[in-house]
Order: sequence, then C-alpha cells, then structure tokens
Amino acid sequence: MARLLQDPSKLHPSEWYTANQMQRASTESQKSRSECMIAESWRLVDEIEKTTQKTQSDVNKKLEQRREEIKFWKQELDNKLEQIVHETEILLTFKNRLERALEGCKEPLVVAQKCLLYRQRRVGIDLVHDEVEQQLLKEVEVLQGIIALLGRTLEQTNEQIRLNRSAKYDLDMDLKDKFTALTIDDYCASLTNDTPHIIYADDAMKLEGNFISPEDWIDFTNVNVEKADKQRNNSLALKALIDGILSQIANDMRKQCEMVNNAFRNRVKEVKDAKHKLETLLAMVMDETASQEKNIAALKKAITDKEAPVKVAQTRLEARNHRPNVELCYDTVHSSLMSEVQEITKNIQRQDALAQAQTELKGLSRRQLSLEEEIKVKENTLYIDEVLCMQMRESVCINNY
Repeated sequence: MARLLQDPSKLHPSEWYTANQMQRASTESQKSRSECMIAESWRLVDEIEKTTQKTQSDVNKKLEQRREEIKFWKQELDNKLEQIVHETEILLTFKNRLERALEGCKEPLVVAQKCLLYRQRRVGIDLVHDEVEQQLLKEVEVLQGIIALLGRTLEQTNEQIRLNRSAKYDLDMDLKDKFTALTIDDYCASLTNDTPHIIYADDAMKLEGNFISPEDWIDFTNVNVEKADKQRNNSLALKALIDGILSQIANDMRKQCEMVNNAFRNRVKEVKDAKHKLETLLAMVMDETASQEKNIAALKKAITDKEAPVKVAQTRLEARNHRPNVELCYDTVHSSLMSEVQEITKNIQRQDALAQAQTELKGLSRRQLSLEEEIKVKENTLYIDEVLCMQMRESVCINNY
C-alpha cells in the first residue's frame, strides 16, 4: 500500500549517491586537467620567455655586428674619400701648372714668329736661309709641338679630375646612405622592452622595396672603393707624367732658345765682320778714287800743257810757208817742225791713258756705290738681328712650372 503511494518523480537514494560521486569525479578530473594546463602554461611561458630572450639577444648581437660592419665600410669610404679629395686637390694644382706652362709658351712663340717676320725685311744677298732662320723655324716647330702636347695633357687632366669627382660623388652618396643606415641601426640598438612609445607595426613584416642581399651590399661598396682606388692610382700616374712633361718641355725650350740665341750671336758677328771688311774696301776704293782723280787731273794738265808747243810749231810752219821763191825750202827746220807738230798732235790725240783712267774712275765710282749699298744692307741686317730680334728675345723668360 506504501509502495503504491510513493511519488514517482523522486529519485532513489542510490541515484543521489551516484550523482554526487559523478560530480566529485568530474570536478576532480577537471581540476586535474586544469592543473596540468596551468603547469603546461607556466612551462610554455617560461620556454617562450627564454626563446624570446635568446632570439632578442641574438638579434641584438647581429645588430651590433651589422653596426660594426657598417662602421668598418664607412671608415673605408671615409679613407677613400679623403684620399680622392686630396688627390683631386693636388691634380688641380697640376692643372694650374699646365695652364701656366701653356700660357708661358705663347710669348716665346710670338717672339720667334716676329723674328722670322722681321728677318723677311732683310734685302739683297743678306736675305739668306741662314742658321738663324733654320733655328727659328725649329723653335717655332718645337713650341707648337709643346703647346699641342700641353693641350692634350690638360684635356687628360680635366678628364681625370672629372673621373675623380665622379668617384667622390659615389663615395659621398654611399657614405650618406651608410650614415643613415648606421643612425637607424643605432636607434634600433638603443630600443629595449622598456622603451616607451614602441608600437606594433604589422606592415613591417612585408618585404617591400628594393631589398638586396648582403653580398650585393658589400659588392656595391667594393665597386665604389675600387673605383676610387683606380682613379687615385690614375691620378698618381698622371701627376708623374705631368711632372716629367713640364720638366722636359722646360729643358727643350731652354735648349732651343739658347740654340737660336747662339745662332743670332754668331750671325751678328759674321755680319759685323763682313761690314767691317766692306768698310775697309770702301776706304780703299775711296783712296784709289782720289788717286785716280789726281791722275786724271795730271793727264788733263799734261795734255793742256802741250797746246802751247803745238801752237808755236804750227805758227812757225805757217810763217815759213810764206818764204818767197826758192827760200821756200823743205829744210831740216821745216822737217823738224813738221815732225814736232805731228808728234805733239799725235800725243794730244792719244788719250788712251786718260780714257782708261776715266773708265777706271767710273768703275771705282760704281764699286763705291756697290760697297755703300752693301754696307747699308749689312746695317739693315744688323738692325733687324741685333736691335729688333735680339733685344726682343731678351724679354723671353723660360720658367720651371
């Protein structure tokens, strides 16, 4: 009757015990799993912390190595930049030396050309292709060759300066980039986990831009360094070449200038000697002319002096031709008078000596004119060579450049 009256919705006590046991078992299981999870979490946190610290330490080391690497190459670039700047500055002084040398060749060339032009004013026999003219022509040729050589060397120097500046530009740009990169890496090295204002940057993981490999990075700087070294070595070689050229051209110019001056001195001496000999001959001719003039005067006087005797003889003959009759005798007196008249007349008419003397006098006059003209030619030559040319050449100064 009691079983029939039991509420069907109520559970049996055994079920209650079973349910409690299940709750306890489930809770203990959950607690156990939670404890395991907590232990695993602490282990994982500890592992992640250690890994993060290790990774960050490794990154810091690599960052420091990178900074040292950048500093090394930056120092290399600084050294090469200093060297190329120094060489360029020196090369600019060599360029100035070349320009001064080129300018210094102009005056000697103008003087040599003027000398050749002045010497075209020589006249007569003195307009000769002598040693002076040969040396002047050689001097013009030497100077023109030197000017051409200096011009080519100056062009080569300008090109080398341009190449040096190009290498300097590349070094400057590389150094600028290295400085920026080092500044950035210095900033990165200064960052710590406690640094304020550090942020998340999700986009930082994207490899955008023209990233290059470390090998290419080194090669790029190596190319700039090698280019600077090459241009520096070329500059050193060019400086040695310029030194040699400037020394050689100064020697060549001095040597040829002295050759010309010696030729002038010898030629002036020759012309003076020739002029002196001509003046001696002129004095002899003038003396001989005076003697000949006296001789002609004496001959003319001798002829004049014969006029009276012939008049006397002819007057006597004329008078005796009037003797009368038989007295008109061809006696010894008449015969002698005839002979006297014939002899004196014949002597008067014989003017060969006088004519010859007058011819000689004309010849002496012509010789005097010829000698005087030749002396004027020599004076003109001396004026050109000694006054115009040699005095002008005294202003020529050949320096070491």
